[in-house]
Amino acid sequence: MHTETERCVRAVQSKDARFDGWFYTAVLTTGIYCRPSCPVVPPKVENMRFHPSAASAQQAGFRACKRCRPDASPGSPQWNERADLVARTMRLIADGVVDTDGVPGLAARLGYSVRQVERQLRAELGAGPLAIARAQRAQTARLLIETTTLPMGEVALAAGFASIRSFNDTVRSVFALTPTELRAKAKPVNTPATTLSVRLPFRAPLTPDNLFGHLVATGVPGVEEWRDGAYRRTLRLPHGPAVVALSPHPDHIAARLALSDLRDLSTAISRCRRLLDLDADPVAVDDQLATDPVLAPLVAKSPGRRVPRTADPEEMAVRAVLGQQVSTAAARTHAARLVLEHGEPITDPEGGLTHLFPDPATLTGLDPDRLAMPATRKRTLTTVVRALADGEVDLGAGADWAATRERLLTLPGVGPWTVETIAMRALGDPDAFLPTDLGIKAAAAALGLPTGASALTAHAEQWSPWRAYAVQYLWATMDHAVNRMPVSP
Repeated sequence: MHTETERCVRAVQSKDARFDGWFYTAVLTTGIYCRPSCPVVPPKVENMRFHPSAASAQQAGFRACKRCRPDASPGSPQWNERADLVARTMRLIADGVVDTDGVPGLAARLGYSVRQVERQLRAELGAGPLAIARAQRAQTARLLIETTTLPMGEVALAAGFASIRSFNDTVRSVFALTPTELRAKAKPVNTPATTLSVRLPFRAPLTPDNLFGHLVATGVPGVEEWRDGAYRRTLRLPHGPAVVALSPHPDHIAARLALSDLRDLSTAISRCRRLLDLDADPVAVDDQLATDPVLAPLVAKSPGRRVPRTADPEEMAVRAVLGQQVSTAAARTHAARLVLEHGEPITDPEGGLTHLFPDPATLTGLDPDRLAMPATRKRTLTTVVRALADGEVDLGAGADWAATRERLLTLPGVGPWTVETIAMRALGDPDAFLPTDLGIKAAAAALGLPTGASALTAHAEQWSPWRAYAVQYLWATMDHAVNRMPVSP
């Protein structure tokens, strides 16, 4: 969008928050860059320059505005909507792959050369993977500086910087303040070193009922819970386990993170944002769905529905198999038994979380005879677990959606419902659709839509590329716990 000058100018002059994260405005006369909704008086048009990413603006020599904090704006919805190389690369960078594996590791996961990846990113975003990861590290550093009392050396290490010098230079160049000056302005409260409270921004509107209702109603005991107005769950992160508590507010999601290692902060935030679909563009989604007279009243009633996704794609794949042809309660029971028998125990002083969901490598050792389910589903589960553990099926942040769908469909017992459930919640494909789902068929019948899979799929073509969001609106017509905001026990 940054190349559409007139459109960008209109967005800046109207302070339109819907475009935060889509592009950044650099001001030649001040040397700063802002989000479109910056509250200051808009600059003269001739002094505006538009960049596709914060990293691009930083590389051009601009520092972040202290008023609108553009580096903390919602991420571009493109990385959730698209499945091409650039989108897959951006999802992997957000997941911390450059910090853990470097650019060669990033390219290897994508199946491209380092040169190809850098060329594609520079062409579209004006910056390479190192610059984009540097911008992410700068944002992580500011969070740690402003919300903890950690020594600066520990902040630099946790944010992913190789040295104190590069940490100091980056903070000064991006924020025009030294780390000490940033902390003095913020006055952080002395809290446990690995417990952080952050705000996760989103594009309005957001209807939280089905989002949190679905996560809690389908939650696995010991891994997920609803407590004191927050959805809490365990996370498996690169440097150790973590617990996150997420609670909805009118203009943000409050996240309280208890980490084993602060180096996992940016990865944890990225996974929480994906879990709650916070980088979506609800206006674009709802505008498209509302063109259908059947969906228009549903959209008008509760605009901004998000797709409840996952913090662990491989966990979601296992749970999708466990949920085949059974009720929500039965699926939870099966998952809870796996967790108790194979999950890694954790300590949760603040609640009732007890385990990490077992990873595929651990589940390859499960005894199918101990599973209370039909023999065919046992075979499906062990086959899927083995495919995930061996790397035959890639559900990671950089996965190729089409290739993953094709591979899943070759596995015995994995049909279209399972594949589309995994595509919607694990891969994050916004166009995944479940025409054979019982809830969707019941909603279609109640609304006068076709109930046959082929006919309903044909009708749903007009909802593309947002059919996963149409699923949420259809499900919401039913009286079920997945559609209601949870109540604390």
